[in-house]
Amino acid sequence: MGTVHVLEAVRRSAHRSVVIAITTDKCYQNNEWVHSYREVDPMGGFDPYSSSKGAAELVIASYRSSYFSKAESRVKVASARAGNVVGGGIGPDCIRALQCNQTISVRNKIATRPWQHVLEPLSGYLWLGACLSATQPHPFYSLLDGAFNFGPALHSNRTVAKLVQEIVKHWPGNWADCSDPKAVHEANLLNLATDKAHHFLQWSPTWNFEQTIKKTVRWYQSAQAMPTSIADLTRGQIADYTASANEQRIE
Repeated sequence: MGTVHVLEAVRRSAHRSVVIAITTDKCYQNNEWVHSYREVDPMGGFDPYSSSKGAAELVIASYRSSYFSKAESRVKVASARAGNVVGGGIGPDCIRALQCNQTISVRNKIATRPWQHVLEPLSGYLWLGACLSATQPHPFYSLLDGAFNFGPALHSNRTVAKLVQEIVKHWPGNWADCSDPKAVHEANLLNLATDKAHHFLQWSPTWNFEQTIKKTVRWYQSAQAMPTSIADLTRGQIADYTASANEQRIE
C-alpha cells in the first residue's frame, strides 16, 4: 500500500518529480534458471514476500503507463531491483553469533544469491535518480523511467555456505548446517542480469565478493570496538568505495 500512496501523491502533485521505487530481486518468478533474470522477465513468486514484491512492480508499471507515459510528463518513475545485500539478513545473523562466540546457524547452505555490499545498489539508485533529474538530458533519458537491476558481477553469486566461510576468514568462528527438509519453500538459485544498467547508466559493480565480505566484517568489528565512531567509519568506507569506482571507470 505504501507504493500506491506515494504514486498517488505524486500523481496529484503539480511539481516535477522523480520517483525511484525500490523493490528486490525476489520480485521475479523464480524458475531456478541457470541464467540471470532480466528486467523484462515475468513477475511473481512461490511465497507471499516474493509475490508482494512482484505485485509492487506491477503497480509501479501500471501507474507509469496510465499517468506518466507521455514524453513531456512532469513525473518520471523508475524501479530498482537489488540483489542480496550482505549487510542485511544472514550478514547480521552471522555477526551477532560471532559477537557472542556462538555457532552460526545456517538453514540453507546450498542457496545461491547475488551477494553485494550495501553501497553497490545505493550507488545505482542515486545515479539513476541523478540521470532522471539532470538539467542536461541524458543520452538514454527516454528509456530510464523503467525497471533496473543492480547486482554484483556473476562471480559474486555464491552459496550461503561460501558466504559464511568467507566471513569467518575475517572473524574466526564456527558454523553449522541446520537445514530442515520440512522447511517452507526457499529458492536455491537466483542471479540478476545488470546489462541494462551497464549500457544505459554506465553503472557496474565495484567491489568483488572477497572485498565485499572484508569491508562488511571490518565495519562490524570497528563498530563493536568504537561504537561512537560509526559515522566516521561509514564515511570512510563511502570514500573508499567512491575511489574504487572512479579508478575502475578510468581503467
